[in-house]
Order: sequence, then structure tokens, then C-alpha cells
Amino acid sequence: MSVLIALGVIVLFALLILRASLKIVREYQRLVVFRLGRCIGTKGPGLVVVVPFVDRVVWVDLREMYLEIPHQTGITKDNAPISIDFIVFYKVVDAVMSVLQVGQFAGAAENVSATTLRAVIGDISLDDVLAKRDQINEVLRTKLDETTERWGVKVTNVEIREVIPPPDVQDAMTRQMSAERTRRAQVTEAEGQRQATITVAEGQKQAAVLVAEGNRQAAILQAEGYAQALETVYGAASKIDAKTMGLQYLDALKAIGASPATKFVIPMEFANMLSGIGSFNERAFADGEAEKPAT
Repeated sequence: MSVLIALGVIVLFALLILRASLKIVREYQRLVVFRLGRCIGTKGPGLVVVVPFVDRVVWVDLREMYLEIPHQTGITKDNAPISIDFIVFYKVVDAVMSVLQVGQFAGAAENVSATTLRAVIGDISLDDVLAKRDQINEVLRTKLDETTERWGVKVTNVEIREVIPPPDVQDAMTRQMSAERTRRAQVTEAEGQRQATITVAEGQKQAAVLVAEGNRQAAILQAEGYAQALETVYGAASKIDAKTMGLQYLDALKAIGASPATKFVIPMEFANMLSGIGSFNERAFADGEAEKPAT
């Protein structure tokens, strides 16, 4: 019975030793091995065998991690207090250095980040802090990386998450934003009125051009009508013979004789015209007598 108990104890002890000796290291992990207090390097990934009670191991995660830095109050270059919180992304690039050079990386990185932020903000004005986040992120990342490099840690990125300016600055920003919106609205309204005025003037111009063109076309048509009328009158006048003119003269004399006036003022040209009428009548009657036998 005692033999079985002893055998069981030996088996249990062997299992415990075997468990302590075998380590399964994942791809993103490394083991920093200390043998009798002295670092002998890293092991992994895969199955790793260590010496129980002699080797001490420290697990190191090689994946990219992040560290949230709570709100930190800093004084800008123009003496304005401002509160900023940000996130630091980092990755272990040297497992041995990350174990040997720093005892608690999270706490050390948080304190270094806070002091670095205050130093960076102190060299920038408030307006630049609010408007140039990308530049501040890059400056913070560079300065933090210079510090954490000796710890075997690479700072990959820094992102400012929130910037809280003083209350009076927030009120001023609100008023400025309202004034800017009002200005844009006025500019938009003025631009609309200008465009409307231009459109109306353009329409009036086109209307005036159309009216002038219509008047020109009407004048051309009227002139063409006068020309055609004159041509018609000229054509009709060219067909009038001497007999017809004589009859017209006789009608004129008849109208003069029917007048109740007792005195007539007859110009010399009219007397010449009467002598022409007399000779015309003689020719007309002579022609009439000559035509009778033929009839």
C-alpha cells in the first residue's frame, strides 16, 4: 500500500515538473528566460522546454497595443489653459529590452506622455492646437518614440481624442461661428440679388434689341410699301396720253368756273397751260373729224 502511495506521489511530481518544463508559446508571444537570475534570451514561438526551479520566464506580447492617456491640462503658448486626452499606440520590438529596461511600461508611458504633451502644447498657440491636430499628433509620436526606443518599444501612432478649451474661449468660438454663418448668409443673399439684377438687365437688353429689330423691320417694310406705291403711280402716269391730260385740264377749268368768286388770280404758267389746251383741243377735234368717214 505504501509502495502505491509513493509511486503515485512520484508520478504526480513528475507531471508537475513536466508541466513546468513545457511551455506553448503562440506566434505573437515570446518568452524572456532568466536562468538563475541571468537573462539567456528569448524563446518561442512553439513548444519551449525550460528547466524547472532554475529558469524563470516572462511573457511578452508582440502585438500592437494602445494606452489611453486621461485628460491632461496644459498651458498654450498664449497662456490659455486647455485639457487634452489622447491615445498612444505602441508595439514591442525588442522583448528583452522591454523587460530589462522598464519595470511597468504602462505607468511609465502614461507619465512620459503627460509631460511630453505639456511640453508640446507649451510651444503652440491655442488656435494652432485647435486647428493642427495632425501636426501635434506627429510631434507627440516622435518625442514619445525617442523616449520609448530605449525600452524596446516603438510608438506607432498618437491620436488626440478630445480637446477642451476654456469656457470663455468656447463662448468666443460659438459667437465667431455664429458671425461666420451670418456673414455667409449675407454673402449668399447679396450674390443672389446680384445674379437676379444681372438676369433682369439681360432680359431688358434682349427685349430692347428685339423691339429695335422689330422697328427696323417695320421701317423696311414701310419703305418697301412706299416704293411699290410710287412705282405703281409712276407706271400709271406713264400710260396717260395727251387726250387724258386735256380732259383733266378742262375739268380744272370747269371747277374754276363753278366758283362763286368774281375775281381769279391766274399765274402766267396757267396762261401758258391754257394755250396748250387750246392747241390740244384743235388737234383732238381734227382727229375726230378725220375718223368719221372711216366709221
